[in-house]
Amino acid sequence: MSTSYQPWHHGNITRSKAEDLLSKAAKDGSFLLRDSESIQGAYALCVLFQNCVYTYRILPNEERKLSVQASEGVPIRFFSVLADLVETYYSPNMGLATHLQFPVQKEEEPEEEPAKYPPQLPPRNISGGLSANGSKETHGGESQTSELACASLRDTYLQRLQQLDMSNLPEEHQQSIQEYFHTSLCLDAEQAQNGNPNFPRLKKLIMGICKHLNSEISRTLPTLEAFQRLLDQQLSPGVGRMRSQVGCYYNQPYISHYFNVNIQNIVPFVKSELLGLTNKMFIKVDVETGKIYFKKYKDGPEDKYFVHNKILQLVKSQKVAKLVIVVETEKEKTLRKEFVFDDTKKREGFCQLLQQMKNKHSDKPEPDMITVFVGTWNMGNASPPHSIASWFQCKGQGKTRDDTADHIPHDIYVIGTQEDPLGEKEWIDTLKSALRGTTNISFKQIAIQTLWNIRIVVLAKPEHENRISHIFSDSVKTGIANALGNKGAVGVSFMFNGTSFGFVNSHLTSGSEKKLRRNQNYVSILRFLNLGDKKLNPFDITHRFTHLFWLGDLNYRIELPSTEAESIVTKIKQQQYQELLCRDQLTIEKGEGKVFLHYDEEEITFAPTYRFERDTREKYAYTKAKATGTKYNLPSWCDRVLRRSYPLVHVFCQSYGCTNDIMTSDHSPVFSTFEVGVSSQFVSKHDPNSVSQGGIKFMNCVATLMTKSKTKFFIEYHSSCLEKFVKSSEGENQDHSDGNIKVRFGNQLVPIISDPEYLLDQHILLCVKSTDCDESYGEGCVALRAAESSYTEFQVTLTHHGERTGTLTGGVQLRTSGGKQTEKLYDFIQVERDDSGAPKGKGVDPNNKFAFPHPIDITNPSYMGVGYKSVGVTDRGWSYSMSLRSGSGGVGGHGGKDQTPIFPRKTVYDHNTVRSPTGKAMDNVGEDGKPAEMFDNPLYGSMGKCGGGAKDSPDPQSSKDHLTAPDPYFSFPKPSDQDPDRPPVPTPRNRSYTCSETKPPSSGPTSFTSLHPQSYTKNPVKPSRSEGGMVLTANKPPLPMKSRPGQAEATSTKPRDYRDSSELPSKLRPTSRPIQPLPKEG
Repeated sequence: MSTSYQPWHHGNITRSKAEDLLSKAAKDGSFLLRDSESIQGAYALCVLFQNCVYTYRILPNEERKLSVQASEGVPIRFFSVLADLVETYYSPNMGLATHLQFPVQKEEEPEEEPAKYPPQLPPRNISGGLSANGSKETHGGESQTSELACASLRDTYLQRLQQLDMSNLPEEHQQSIQEYFHTSLCLDAEQAQNGNPNFPRLKKLIMGICKHLNSEISRTLPTLEAFQRLLDQQLSPGVGRMRSQVGCYYNQPYISHYFNVNIQNIVPFVKSELLGLTNKMFIKVDVETGKIYFKKYKDGPEDKYFVHNKILQLVKSQKVAKLVIVVETEKEKTLRKEFVFDDTKKREGFCQLLQQMKNKHSDKPEPDMITVFVGTWNMGNASPPHSIASWFQCKGQGKTRDDTADHIPHDIYVIGTQEDPLGEKEWIDTLKSALRGTTNISFKQIAIQTLWNIRIVVLAKPEHENRISHIFSDSVKTGIANALGNKGAVGVSFMFNGTSFGFVNSHLTSGSEKKLRRNQNYVSILRFLNLGDKKLNPFDITHRFTHLFWLGDLNYRIELPSTEAESIVTKIKQQQYQELLCRDQLTIEKGEGKVFLHYDEEEITFAPTYRFERDTREKYAYTKAKATGTKYNLPSWCDRVLRRSYPLVHVFCQSYGCTNDIMTSDHSPVFSTFEVGVSSQFVSKHDPNSVSQGGIKFMNCVATLMTKSKTKFFIEYHSSCLEKFVKSSEGENQDHSDGNIKVRFGNQLVPIISDPEYLLDQHILLCVKSTDCDESYGEGCVALRAAESSYTEFQVTLTHHGERTGTLTGGVQLRTSGGKQTEKLYDFIQVERDDSGAPKGKGVDPNNKFAFPHPIDITNPSYMGVGYKSVGVTDRGWSYSMSLRSGSGGVGGHGGKDQTPIFPRKTVYDHNTVRSPTGKAMDNVGEDGKPAEMFDNPLYGSMGKCGGGAKDSPDPQSSKDHLTAPDPYFSFPKPSDQDPDRPPVPTPRNRSYTCSETKPPSSGPTSFTSLHPQSYTKNPVKPSRSEGGMVLTANKPPLPMKSRPGQAEATSTKPRDYRDSSELPSKLRPTSRPIQPLPKEG
């Protein structure tokens, strides 16, 4: 519904912005109108009274008459226009908290920050005519000369206007343009003369012309083109650029021979034998036959090999490039083979080949892990070179792929471009040809979306075509007046089996001084890009997808003066990137929570990708001559890839860098690859009538909302595991000491399937809404995997339109049917800390940036998206806390001693181990009888140090402060003497996470890896016996040494860990991961 301009109508500002404006007004009766966030075509009347904001919905009826939803008992009145409605409610006793008195004016849009470096130059064509001789005018003469200059400027444009053919323009547009040059041009010129770089009246004119641009593009575009010719200034990107033809891909000497010959690499190798000698060995990985060969000589006989199903586990070390291969021998015994590679990059390539082999010969009908390539490139309106293979092979600077794995194809390729001069078909053909040359696969086009010169393309392997569904695409303009598409975003979303993906490619406002405008671009894209499940209407794209990737030319710059240009270039040559990243605008704005809240970005280890001199990567062209003077574009990381995923899902960044050999643009292409866990469309193996009903119970939930709204709240629960969204009862409001509002909730949900294999992969989206206008005050997400074994506390940061709006704390408990989860492909590879018995003088491998300063056992950090970095971890917006059941030493009655079996075909998630959500082991009780300090979730806090040995059962004194968790029937615990605002302390989730740091599997080559000796040696290890040269066990970071001189080895009834023992008796090998049984309801 169109409305005339009114000072109190603020358009589509956010609810939180409206509250801020009213708070600044600070007078009872202050009011404003904004567009409703929940109902299209409706409005929200916001009124301030007694320091609280009251919101009333204004709804249109079938006849498009407007009415206010006010207090009951007040007659409903209908109005044709908003102005009449507002005028009427100036009267008292109309059903509002107070009558309208003081309209809150629209704020002028924040001025884009002026460029500090170099100093701002005087405006062109304005002050130049003030003095004929260039000398300063007297104060009395300035005004008269200025008026003459403005009159001259106005007459010049009016004369041009008469010569311009505008017969094809709408009459109202002609009238608006003539009125601007008659009356408003001089006013804009005066402001420009006084140093204001904006033209507010010109901006208003363009906004008026572009008001209906979306629906009337053919009507509006001629006006804009005429206006462009009039001002002699290009407002839209040029078209019809001459392009060179690209069609020589098949003649390039690509690396298809990888599929036909063995790959040979020299890798050192260490075996844990009694003499501790370093042996040279060659390994041949035959992906096609599914065998791995161990040979003493490269050309020697292939006498010793293991079939793919006998390779049980790969265990990576953190401090050296060591890899342990756990294989199964005859009589179901296990054998550990230890290797040391030249560097971690070589090891990663080797692990990828093994994982590819396991995946190729897997008997699973559907994949549980895929790899995704995400690339972004500002093409600079120039055609690409003949070869762009290095982009897709992740070759160049930064975190790149090893030569042994660069030919392995990814499952999905997502390519985002900006300033792309090619047509859609031409660009698609270029991409497919390049991928065919590097992978020998003809990829299928899944989606393409273009906005002017901004484009996103999604390609997938042919075998995935039927797994991808629910494809949506959309675009958002953020150019002039948010109506032109020279800046903006394009997006694509789809489902891969049961996992949702979203991809956004954006080109934000350029200019070092315009970071505020870039922040506004981000919020506009977040709010108005329409992708994903339309049933998730309360949520923006931040919460609509299991995995969301945001890529593009974000245009954030290094915030340093132009005088530092040479110093910046010097630091880049010296690879002192961290000093420059501290001044990176995106890093700063993200750290302050202004943009990309809770998004992750892999560590940047490559040079800035902008602004290069074309046809070379050796020189940055950071100056640009313009009519107004010299403009500086300091080298910056403009081109980025960020991601955000639901809690407790598997996602790991394998590579992040830029190419060196693609030089047609002033930007370098950026590549990134991700290993991503996916779920399948679940098909139950049990009779639905014989399966007990499941339950999801949220208890003691407290939402703390940063708002001054005077209203009641409820929660909406959305999930694919629910038949439909569930609406909670109205919460109980409590005023908080800091002015926020606390609201208490509780709810029980019934999932459509209670099988744990399905339910533990699900997430619950929560939206806190107001009862008065049905608008969201914050959204969050809870992973049901966190409550796998017991009641679990959670804390979720609530956000709305990219802003932090509060927190939600509480507990969640599951009731599932019998069953178990199958092992995942990403459980095949895991990480362990290094033995303390490593040779002295051998420190952390300088090539391994993931090394930890202290010995810490991490089985699966990337399962939670943690990566391997122990420092600098930012708040991800969620946290889960688990602790032991009071008076128990573990589910099975065993002690708290850490144990992490690793077995890919019969994966065991040991319930005898207490672990944090990061997979780090936690001891319950130290040797002094006090609780040992546990690891905090590094995604939400700092990590503590472990110390002391574990006892078989926790000390009763240490457990007295813990409340007993609710039982499987969801009965509420008794009230405690603790803080009434704090939910009870939960019992732990006794699950040991395992995961992979490796790259993707797929069909491919026979690989051959050879090994040569290094100076690295290792003392002999007999983990199952007590020896003289003691070694700290690899999987028990909090425990003391496993064996000490003069001490008898303690007996253990638990199965042995592959990382500690040379064999595992078959009678002790569990056949499946035990699930804590829950009794059926009578």
